[in-house]
Amino acid sequence: MPLLQSFRWFGPKDPVRLSDIRQAGATGIVSALHEVPNGKIWTPEAIESRKTLIEAAGLEWAVVESVPVHEHIKRAMPDRDQLIANYQQTLRNLAQQGITRVCYNFMPVLDWTRTDLAYVVPDGSEALRFDAVAFAAFELFILKRSAAEAEYSESFRQRAEVYFKTLNESQKALLIRNIIAGLPGSEESFTVEQFQKVLDYYAEIGDFELRQNLYYFLRAVVPVAEEVGVKLCIHPDDPPRPILGLPRVVSTAADIREMFSVADSPANGLTFCTGSFGVRADNDLPAMLQEFGPRTYFLHLRSVHREIDEVPETFHEANHLEGHAGMYEVMKAAVGEMKRREKEGRTDVNIPMRPDHGHRMLDDLNPEKRTNPGYTAIGRLRGLAELRGLELGITQSL
Repeated sequence: MPLLQSFRWFGPKDPVRLSDIRQAGATGIVSALHEVPNGKIWTPEAIESRKTLIEAAGLEWAVVESVPVHEHIKRAMPDRDQLIANYQQTLRNLAQQGITRVCYNFMPVLDWTRTDLAYVVPDGSEALRFDAVAFAAFELFILKRSAAEAEYSESFRQRAEVYFKTLNESQKALLIRNIIAGLPGSEESFTVEQFQKVLDYYAEIGDFELRQNLYYFLRAVVPVAEEVGVKLCIHPDDPPRPILGLPRVVSTAADIREMFSVADSPANGLTFCTGSFGVRADNDLPAMLQEFGPRTYFLHLRSVHREIDEVPETFHEANHLEGHAGMYEVMKAAVGEMKRREKEGRTDVNIPMRPDHGHRMLDDLNPEKRTNPGYTAIGRLRGLAELRGLELGITQSL
């Protein structure tokens, strides 16, 4: 039984249409009600309307990505219990419509972030890139975060300063926009001044506090998810390490083990993102997927190329079968997990996957064509085709 091949769709305003996705060969849609403010309940009517639209195109709403976790929950603010109650009700409403996989993340302030949204790779297509030196320059010389200097070595600070001095005003503005103005799937965007204020709100939230706030959230929502048949699947941090003085607590195998032990339920699961986990050389992706496979309910399949062998890492999005993900071994582990589920008689044998991100290429490079960074139609079409072929080859060889 194959993976459930899916595409992310940002709703009716997405330049990639449902008909495009169907022609790409995907049958599942990964989507969300992005128009609903964070913390508000997704109503049954709104969910049904979006589901009807997807099904009218001959597709299935396979995964919700994401139901955002409000910042006040992450910071344990006085209203977090009400916000958690709203989250619980959203899960109930989704389950009533038969939508039972919900991806979310617990990254403070920013979801995924990059410094370059149009990095030109050797074949002329454009990739997403995280330049650790450029990011340090932003922290040290644009944001001027007070504690940032102590978090970088002297040599790294010097490299960041040299880089910063090469930037003209338009390049500085672009760097700011790329980092904090919001990316597809992000729920908020900021000015530099707003961003610093939000960071200040986390001044008292360290690694321990953020973990405890995540576990408080899980202890509240996992029983509801289990009751209504929803599989929660947390997305790992991207990049998978602390940034901007903010803790990140879903970055390693140890993080996942601890999270699973806190709420030991089949409803408490994982979105296995090979790109996010793959940034860290100390993450063994095939071994992690084998270990966490029984509670992996969603796969983001992409690869990154780590450009320099140091921490913090500089990396860019590679083609799906290239880079450092080791996609063959990852796919082999995914196929093995589905076979194991089939033998156990599980009803969730087919794991939804989507080709995560993709290069901007071919006609999508037309400057007059509107595209979302990382979510162009053609780049993901190539990724889906490669992953589909890899899966078929592995399956036929077993």
